[in-house]
Amino acid sequence: MPAPSKIDMMDEATRAELDRRIVANGFGGYVALSEWLVEQGYEIGKSTVGERGRRLKQKMGQIRASTEAAKMIAAAAPDDADERSNAIISLVQTEIFESLLQLEAATDEEDPAKRVEILGKAAKNIATLTRASVTRNKWAMDVRARVDAATAAVDKIQKSGGLSAAGARELREKILGINRATV
Repeated sequence: MPAPSKIDMMDEATRAELDRRIVANGFGGYVALSEWLVEQGYEIGKSTVGERGRRLKQKMGQIRASTEAAKMIAAAAPDDADERSNAIISLVQTEIFESLLQLEAATDEEDPAKRVEILGKAAKNIATLTRASVTRNKWAMDVRARVDAATAAVDKIQKSGGLSAAGARELREKILGINRATV
């Protein structure tokens, strides 16, 4: 099992400040950052800081790609049907699944306790996503049922002679235009 990184062993405030400085320096200037760490009481070489920068840049790229994917999903679903929520939940579920596959493929040098911790976090996140998906789908079904009931009531009133065809059509358009778009 590899030893923990010197950066991982730093106090959280200094590590966060290092990450902020790495980004502010455009993922460069590792010699100066290494010198700054010496001033903070940490003997960490530029190569270790550079590796931290590489990983941080990679994570930020993944976040940026996810954000762009979410924007594309939003642009592709301009009808406000909230299919974006389902698509985003699916996207996150896919990412978690792929992470689990990578974890499974990790070398035997991985700390088993760390793997269990990661799996526990993944299971918790999957449960949260599943609850969100179920809740959203129940809400959508409830709204659809209410819309259907309202349009059926309009039809019934029209058939009984209490509403003109034009009035019924206008009510249906208002009901469907306001509510269907939110489901």
